[in-house]
Amino acid sequence: MPLKAVILIGGPQKGTRFRPLSFEVPKPLFPVAGVPMVQHHIEACAKVPGLKEILLMGFYQPHEALSRFLAAAQQEFRIPIRYLQEYAALGTGGGIYHFRDQILAGGADAFFVLNADVCSEFPLQEMLDFRQQHGDTDSFVILGTTANRTQALNYGCIVANTDTQEVQHYVEKPSTFVSEIINCGIYLFTPAIFQHIGEVFQRNQQELALSAIYASRLYLNQYSQSHPERLAQNKPGGPIIRGNVYIHPTASVDSTAVLGPNVSIGEGVTVGAGVRIRESIILHGASLHDHTCVLNTIVGWDSTIGRWARVEGTPSDPNPNDPYAKIDSETLFRDGRLTPSITILGCSVTIPAEVVILNSIVLPHKELSRSYKNQIIL
Repeated sequence: MPLKAVILIGGPQKGTRFRPLSFEVPKPLFPVAGVPMVQHHIEACAKVPGLKEILLMGFYQPHEALSRFLAAAQQEFRIPIRYLQEYAALGTGGGIYHFRDQILAGGADAFFVLNADVCSEFPLQEMLDFRQQHGDTDSFVILGTTANRTQALNYGCIVANTDTQEVQHYVEKPSTFVSEIINCGIYLFTPAIFQHIGEVFQRNQQELALSAIYASRLYLNQYSQSHPERLAQNKPGGPIIRGNVYIHPTASVDSTAVLGPNVSIGEGVTVGAGVRIRESIILHGASLHDHTCVLNTIVGWDSTIGRWARVEGTPSDPNPNDPYAKIDSETLFRDGRLTPSITILGCSVTIPAEVVILNSIVLPHKELSRSYKNQIIL
């Protein structure tokens, strides 16, 4: 059975308990028992028969010491080891989901996930044997251990059937006692996990986008009083501004573009001739080619929208006749269909020329070839 392992190494904002030592060396390379901390994980993974590749995942910038360590570890343990750098801190599930294509490349039937700051005997083969004896082909295994009632509140707590060991309930850092069995941060997953992570990831992205659009509107409106210098103005040779608009000084916006109301243009964004943008956020590095139309949309970092394309979402504004009305948090699906909402383009998404993307969520690093309506593009 082809296997892989993913080791989550986090990033430079972590390792606070190692300070000031963590300022000098990435936490995964901190020596424990004479070798870098993460080497213990790699040694355990390399002993598993059939394990084809080890992927380190985190958001450290390219680091000379980390590169040297990976090269030496590959040579010593004779197994491919790669570092996958996240564009931002995506969290445990977000990072795994973001790099799902790399994890599944080569036809992996299952893969381990290990947190780099876990100290363990790493019973990986035992986890494989347990899954084979007790689970079906798409079951997952989580390694647990016992803690006292006070310590358990600081960890993810597992409630399991004492006979079958099946997980019945899980609570992350509960406020009251749930169980003495805590999560060790070592997992055995199959590709089926990505469907579950994807549903949560997409729902969170949608809820975040709804908040971001309306938060942007609120703050842009406040700028008229608090920071009028941040709001773009109509000037000779500049774009046409309607309502409250923010344009980063490094952005390039054609004089024939029409922006607003409620538009935020990020760092290094390029907006071509004849572009129309309304009720949208364009994040840094994005490029909107000539005559595109972007309405009620968040365009992710470094994404590209081709000429004459239309990218549009459906707003869900509060009732203007009710002064106490707030934004409703719609369910992701209604009657088996995606609920019309703000359109979201993840980072590094490419939209071709002359297509329409309506009420859709496009996950990162996707290159589309046609129009979509009411879709989640994985």
